[in-house]
Amino acid sequence: MMQRLVFLLSLVVLLASCTTSVSDDPSGFKPPVAVIETNKGIIEIELNEAVAPITVTNFLQYVNSSHYDGTVFHRVIKGFMIQGGGFTPDGSKKSTRDPIKSEAGNGLKNEIGTIAMARTSDPDSATSQFFINVADNSFLDARPGNPGYTVFGKVIKGMEVVREIESVPTATRNFQGDWPTENVIIEKVYVKTD
Repeated sequence: MMQRLVFLLSLVVLLASCTTSVSDDPSGFKPPVAVIETNKGIIEIELNEAVAPITVTNFLQYVNSSHYDGTVFHRVIKGFMIQGGGFTPDGSKKSTRDPIKSEAGNGLKNEIGTIAMARTSDPDSATSQFFINVADNSFLDARPGNPGYTVFGKVIKGMEVVREIESVPTATRNFQGDWPTENVIIEKVYVKTD
């Protein structure tokens, strides 16, 4: 009787463990979630500091200093990505901290709904600007001969807002192409606390 009870209890524990989500961390750790409030709606981004610690730390420093508040999505290309984090609505470029080292070889891919750092031709030139992929952009992934672009998180809520931003009309403005004709404002970015 006792052996049967032990067996049944073991079975209950085993079944309970099978229902645990793959993303559940037994330590109770939850990845940080950045909330991007825009004039089109709210986007929530789960940040992956486990594989992109330098990039996530950099992004959160900009978030915590209110750098992104009042900036715009200044580059929108349908079927590709939406980019923001560096310009105000009048086209003024915001000052930034020093560039960070690329973490593009971290295993994360530039897939639909992922967030990555924008940069110049120098792989280690990313500062504050980021983009959200609206397509599977594998040509942006790191591989031999291609340094790639660092992915550091993914949209977990508000992809419909991303799609709405993707669909806005664009033109050349402030000497840059693909600038929305109507301002897409990042009103506030902060880390979710609940």
